[in-house]
Amino acid sequence: MSPREQPPRFFLDRSLGRKAVPEALRADGWDVITLAEHYGVPADEQVADTDWIEEAAKRGWPILMKDKRIRHRPAEITAVTEHKARCFVIPRGDLPSADMAQRFITNKSAILTAAVEPGPYIYSVQRDRISRLHP
Repeated sequence: MSPREQPPRFFLDRSLGRKAVPEALRADGWDVITLAEHYGVPADEQVADTDWIEEAAKRGWPILMKDKRIRHRPAEITAVTEHKARCFVIPRGDLPSADMAQRFITNKSAILTAAVEPGPYIYSVQRDRISRLHP
């Protein structure tokens, strides 16, 4: 990403919560929109994963999420592939909000670099690196 390019707006899945993670990312300078902000509450709880993946991809928003079984969810993988979504996933379900936010913040440079590449892809966000899971 060149210095003149705007960083992308990232779409946050409901699995990252409505407050703590988005607030921590915003405090670090990220442009984020949550599923709840985009669809409203309580509608955000009813939106199918495949629908919000499609919507985020069409808007050009890279996706941040938490899903330890993403590789085993055929409908979501199909949505990512068909809509050329760009996804960054924390593959653990047991992390507190502060740790989830810190993983994204620690890997911000790598995520921003990868996010400019066309999808479809899913990157695993580890404590100190990102690694491509799919395709």
